[in-house]
Amino acid sequence: MARCLPAAPAALLLSCFSLLLGLAAPAGAAAPKPGLLKEASQLRDRALADSDAWQHAWSLTTEVGPRPAGSAGDRAAVTWALTRLAEIGFDEIRPQPVEVSAWERGTAEARIIRPFPQPLVATALGRSVGTPEAGIEAPVVRFENLAALEAAKPEEVRGRIVFIDERMERERDGSGYGPAVQKRTRGPSVAAARGALALVIRSVGTSTHRFAHTGATRYEEGVRPIPAFAISNPDADLLTAQFAAGEEVELYLHSSARNLSPARSANVIADIRGAGKPDEIVIMGAHLDSWDLGTGAQDNATGVAILMETARFIAMMPRRPERTVRIVLYANEERGLDGSRSYTAAALQSEQRHVIGIEADGGAGLIYRFDSGVDEEAFPVIDAMREILAPLGIEGGDNSATGGADLSTLRAEGMPVLSLRHDASEYFDLHHTANDTLDKVDPEALKQAVAAYASVVWIAANVAGDFGATVPAGE
Repeated sequence: MARCLPAAPAALLLSCFSLLLGLAAPAGAAAPKPGLLKEASQLRDRALADSDAWQHAWSLTTEVGPRPAGSAGDRAAVTWALTRLAEIGFDEIRPQPVEVSAWERGTAEARIIRPFPQPLVATALGRSVGTPEAGIEAPVVRFENLAALEAAKPEEVRGRIVFIDERMERERDGSGYGPAVQKRTRGPSVAAARGALALVIRSVGTSTHRFAHTGATRYEEGVRPIPAFAISNPDADLLTAQFAAGEEVELYLHSSARNLSPARSANVIADIRGAGKPDEIVIMGAHLDSWDLGTGAQDNATGVAILMETARFIAMMPRRPERTVRIVLYANEERGLDGSRSYTAAALQSEQRHVIGIEADGGAGLIYRFDSGVDEEAFPVIDAMREILAPLGIEGGDNSATGGADLSTLRAEGMPVLSLRHDASEYFDLHHTANDTLDKVDPEALKQAVAAYASVVWIAANVAGDFGATVPAGE
């Protein structure tokens, strides 16, 4: 396998990354031929009229339900996927064993002790440690955001419970999530390094309902882990209001959360083998696991369902695609990308050729925009895809797409990506909460998604030339 020098120029790096993924050098891909565009248009229209991704989502959320990595639900989801995919028309379906981190939520309790006693709606953050059996009762110090905590002196924090009160902004593209989620992922370690007893955050979500949003945290090496909780947005407002009284605020916290020994799970891989270039892979990714509070409907049963239905319509085409179309239903996206790392490591070892990838992990809102992350030589193909998507009400975006979380490990090796942006205006009202259930999903919106994914993937799997390779950011 080729080795890339750390100080290599961009052109050489691009060539090296192409070799690592088995990608050809940019071939100056021409616009798709009229016959291919006609096929894509017909596929789009059939999927819009007749697809039923909602039934897949219903089955996964109803027959399996919550499926946190390493749990009985996770194992049931793998069995469900293998069985369900067998009904679609794939040429090969296989599980890929993955070792996953396992964690048990247990129970959580949070309440204000003083100045004005009140219970709070709270949940443990994923991978958080629990409290002592008697719980923790201590004064609270409030910070507007993570940056304010990072600027604090240890004596301001030591022996206290830290409360980070930063709000997430509601945006159509979900861009408010990235800045707000830092307090969840990094907050416990920052607070612990300054001597805090525990961390409480305003939920990373936009809901005004009394649901706490969970989500993974991580502890930096060498920092003593402390218990970490999220409280609902209304409860964060309530806690903040008590500080206005000018008196010291105290909380009681209890959690029985605990990390468990690693467990076995699996990625589920299914291929529609290419007729002309079977060794070139167009990969569609979605994660099979979910959090345990709801049934994981929009995160990510709908993503799984959209891709399964996309594959079903591609398998029904009068001819096989030129390239192999592959679905990977990844293990443990929520708590550490274990499935993604395992898949990419195996793909690199076997020198599989991933020509381009697309991920479905953005909820079930209508798709409003199409972005790419390809070599500029492939822009004629992207322009043609935009024309195919326009009748679905999807606007053209830019070339800044980086792919979703599960495809990030392939993207880091230079794989080009496509991105269909779901409207996330309301997605983060439900994200990682007990309210992420199937009744919030519009079946008609899923039809639009299947039509979009199917037409784009069909073009990608059949167009002449390729999409180049991209040098990962920072190289």
